[in-house]
Amino acid sequence: MTSESTQAILRNASTHWRLELSTEWDVLGPFPLHAREQTFLSPSFPIDLSKPIDYNQTWPSSYADGGHVSWKKINSDNEGDLNISFQNIRWSALRATEGWAALQHHAILRATLTVIPPEAFTSTDLQHPVPSVLVQLVQGSFFAITPSLSQSDQNPAAPAWHAGNIYNLERSLPQVVNLPTPPSMTAPTEYNMFISGDYEIRLFGDPAAQKRAWPVQNINVQVGFDNAAPGEPLLHEASQDVICDFVDGRSFGDALGIAIRSTNGWWTVTNVSLKGEATKAFDLSIVRPATISPSQTRIIPILVSQHAPFHDAKFDISLFFTQGSSLAEHNVSVTLEIAHHIQWVSDAGPVPLKGTYFYAETNPTAFSAIPPMRENGRAEKPPLLFLHGAGAEVVNNPWWVEYLPRMEHSWVIAPSGRTSWGLDWHGPSARDAWASLDALVKIIHQRPQWKPWALAPQTRAIVMGHSNGGQGAWYLASRFPDRTLAVVPAAAYIKSQSYVPLTMSRSAHFIDPVLRAILESSLTPDDNDLFIPNLLDTPLLAVHGGVDENVPVWHSREYVSVLKTWNPEANATFIEDPNQPHLYPSQLTSKAVHDFLDGVLAQHQDTYPRIKSFLLTASIPSESSSLHGFRVLELEIPGRLGRIEVETSAAGRVQVTPRNVHSFTIDLSLWPNTSFAVNDDNLMVQTVTDNILISRTASGEWQSASFDNSAPPIASQFGRVQSILISPGPLTIVVPSKSPSRELSVAQRIAHDLGVYHRLDAEISLEHDIRVAWESGILSPGNVIVIGRHTSDFVNWLLGKKQTPFATSDSGFAVANHKLREKSLGAVVMHPHPHSASSVLLLLGTDDAGLERAARLFPIRTGVATPDWVVLDARSDNVGAGGVIGAGVWGRGFSLNSAMSWLY
Repeated sequence: MTSESTQAILRNASTHWRLELSTEWDVLGPFPLHAREQTFLSPSFPIDLSKPIDYNQTWPSSYADGGHVSWKKINSDNEGDLNISFQNIRWSALRATEGWAALQHHAILRATLTVIPPEAFTSTDLQHPVPSVLVQLVQGSFFAITPSLSQSDQNPAAPAWHAGNIYNLERSLPQVVNLPTPPSMTAPTEYNMFISGDYEIRLFGDPAAQKRAWPVQNINVQVGFDNAAPGEPLLHEASQDVICDFVDGRSFGDALGIAIRSTNGWWTVTNVSLKGEATKAFDLSIVRPATISPSQTRIIPILVSQHAPFHDAKFDISLFFTQGSSLAEHNVSVTLEIAHHIQWVSDAGPVPLKGTYFYAETNPTAFSAIPPMRENGRAEKPPLLFLHGAGAEVVNNPWWVEYLPRMEHSWVIAPSGRTSWGLDWHGPSARDAWASLDALVKIIHQRPQWKPWALAPQTRAIVMGHSNGGQGAWYLASRFPDRTLAVVPAAAYIKSQSYVPLTMSRSAHFIDPVLRAILESSLTPDDNDLFIPNLLDTPLLAVHGGVDENVPVWHSREYVSVLKTWNPEANATFIEDPNQPHLYPSQLTSKAVHDFLDGVLAQHQDTYPRIKSFLLTASIPSESSSLHGFRVLELEIPGRLGRIEVETSAAGRVQVTPRNVHSFTIDLSLWPNTSFAVNDDNLMVQTVTDNILISRTASGEWQSASFDNSAPPIASQFGRVQSILISPGPLTIVVPSKSPSRELSVAQRIAHDLGVYHRLDAEISLEHDIRVAWESGILSPGNVIVIGRHTSDFVNWLLGKKQTPFATSDSGFAVANHKLREKSLGAVVMHPHPHSASSVLLLLGTDDAGLERAARLFPIRTGVATPDWVVLDARSDNVGAGGVIGAGVWGRGFSLNSAMSWLY
């Protein structure tokens, strides 16, 4: 869904220029592939867009009778809706042997986009360039606009592929697209629009459940000119604003976000001011100056400091901007509406309150919370943390309330997960879940009148979730077991590879199995079944409908089976409700669920029980926390699982057996007066703090050192490119100082995708400014994304520090002196950041096409198999990951990890 301003732009033609997208589409497909494989393949697969297209040609496809498919034509309706199906394919026969995996498929679509100039130009028309094109693609994976054959030369530019809104995420803004070649000023100009259509079960569902014999892709595409008035270089995108509710005139949070889009030039926000009566109630201040690049939308972070109640329905503010070195000024005035509530009372129905906080220091973020029916009484009560399912929007839509139990003394917190899909409750979505809970604790403690309902700082929580949120409940509970009091997953799937197997992979036919294993090691941190040992001491109740049409019930059965295999006496129960679907009213409100929750809360203790033995499992240490006070900090061989076995003797001696673990910490407050032996070697622990770091020396011995909570050691982040999304501050995207450029286009697309898919903030900066900040020691602590070429001075300056084995060469790239000489290379590489808690990601290409390949590997969605570094060549356009010529997980200290590396 777009904001009102952008919807009007998409649906109305320009007053001067006109844009027409034909309703007739050429379609080629279907071709088998697995989920996310389209990030390695060319979105136009199997077509090479650098050559003329023969619409009479047939193409190999194992899905079709005879093994070939040909082009066909379909029509969209007047609203831009496309329904793509291939009814001549014997889907039932494919499904009989390959199941849901056989339904996943790829198609390429093409239509004509015509740009029509005004009938007669005036001097005013000539002063302004052709407006940018706005494209909103819903449930398509990628799109590109290319010149028509008559415009193309012998060496056409590599298409700029833009990500579509494949999840149909709420309130998404359209992509701003520059035409690949200037249109004629005197006659209509035709362009091609290509769409990569990819059917996934998670997106479109099982056709059998919809009483269809074949899968159907439902895609919507709308195009229009960006008709912002020439005098309005900055526009307010109201649909992206973040504002909290007010309770008895008091703000339920201190974060406010105003979304501003630049239609022309680079602008930096400098100040904010209030108008009218609001000035008597609170003050506003800019949390951090934010620069908006051309066509970018950013949510300006504003801190609310309230000193008196405010009961008006709305208030007015002004934002002040300057432009670059010219110091040109522009003001934007905004009116914000407020939802007011009276303070909650016990006899009132559950009304969700919208709270706000700053995620990653400056990112305004909303969550929902339901107050308990009664005050705490003598002690603060643990809350219930509810994780929504995929596509469920909980912050502005209270539908979910009726599906949850009403709690007597416990708060119910429903975080956004960044968006309704987020990152499947992994990465930034997991951080948002715990941060929303911590924000609620802070909000309640700030208001004296709310303290009878207060929550304890760092409180443990009962984690509950449905569908994708049920999977997320398993994830959060097993990665953060010491913060989890109990877990109630409903209709949960195990992991992406179990939901729909990867058996129809195109890449698998061309790839070295060793390389495939290294690539897929980046999925290991998300494989919930491998982390079940972390939950053996956690009360668990799994619930699933017996005829679930979305997530097969065997997933929950298998979860509990694996858990019981580890510990037959575990406190784990499975309830299968016969004849019930994926979602039903009693799923989380039944007597069995209530009894389980009451039992957990009745037995809750402020101290952890002493456990005789347990097993801690970790993959990427920075993405998980502790179990009974033990936390893995660094692995011996990153990319492989690390485990710590802990066994307590009757005499109080604790035997610790690390496996593939280089260092770990112990919270001694949970282990008072305890002696430890690591691999049978007694460890002398002498510390004045409650925390010790145990690490292996170069000679293989174990040593201990104390540390203070104010400066804890940093957990390792090695393992996968996806870790770049977990940033301690706003992301910075670095582009060449000379623009416009392909690099700037890639940066703008990534910034847009970060906003759509994760509501993550990104600032686009120039190389010169970042180098100065880097060398001066004032670089922002947020993660950095560098977009460039192998010939870039900035890239070579950074790699010249020799902090990794990755380097550039005359012909492309090199890893540990192994030169990768193929043509048109793309590379994604994790690199050290000056701040140890942060990371740098390099997105590099030897030409435009290589840079585009690297850009498609940026981890917008889960399930993208990209370890710490990947280099691929042009062959990947046709053979997917089979075109990877080097990949691996870095070793400790960004060293070459021979056990987890592969070179062609």
